[in-house]
Amino acid sequence: MTTIYDADILLVDDNPDLLALVADNLHTAGYKTVRTAASCADAKTAFARRRPELMILDINLPDGDGFGLFRDLHAGSDVPALFLSARDADADRLFGLGLGADDYLTKPFLMQELLLRVQHILQRAYRAELCRPRTVALGSVTVDLQDAAVHRADGTAALTATERAILQKLADERGHIVTYDALCEAVWGADYYGYENSLNVHIRHLREKIEADPGRPQWLVTARGIGYKLAGEM
Repeated sequence: MTTIYDADILLVDDNPDLLALVADNLHTAGYKTVRTAASCADAKTAFARRRPELMILDINLPDGDGFGLFRDLHAGSDVPALFLSARDADADRLFGLGLGADDYLTKPFLMQELLLRVQHILQRAYRAELCRPRTVALGSVTVDLQDAAVHRADGTAALTATERAILQKLADERGHIVTYDALCEAVWGADYYGYENSLNVHIRHLREKIEADPGRPQWLVTARGIGYKLAGEM
């Protein structure tokens, strides 16, 4: 994002009138790209086509619920999310926030309040994004984290969403050990238990893309019994 108004916003709700109303107000507020979806399937297709910078998710959807949709989409990419729902019980709100969503707004709502909450979420995300490395130099290999591409002398390899999330976390903490728990939480969210074996598999695939000798890694090194570290420039 250059500014928050360049953010790609994915709005998911099965009410066509509400979709149009919220999208129109976001456009009027200055947001350039607002994509809409009316079901979990449509949302997953839109997400796969292009990763948004913010998701606004209804909970009651015709082919599932927003909580499950958030889990699926958030598993491979840490995209900020706001739940927008008629379910106003404290248990639902706390459950949504506990999944890792940034905010929860109940219907009916004031449009100005929604716009303010969207603005605050994107401002936080934008400030955090400015501090994050966009490219990672690993000797003769360069990784473009924004485009999820590994540029090597023998060609270019694409990172999966999970590999990108792992490498982004390691790059954020470059030169320092990142524990297994911290890596799993960064990739799979708070409900990450049981993913350590999956993490090891993704690390192996990642090394095959960034290391000259994956069996003897120079850059993505293991801190035995603790976690992994992305080595600094040598």
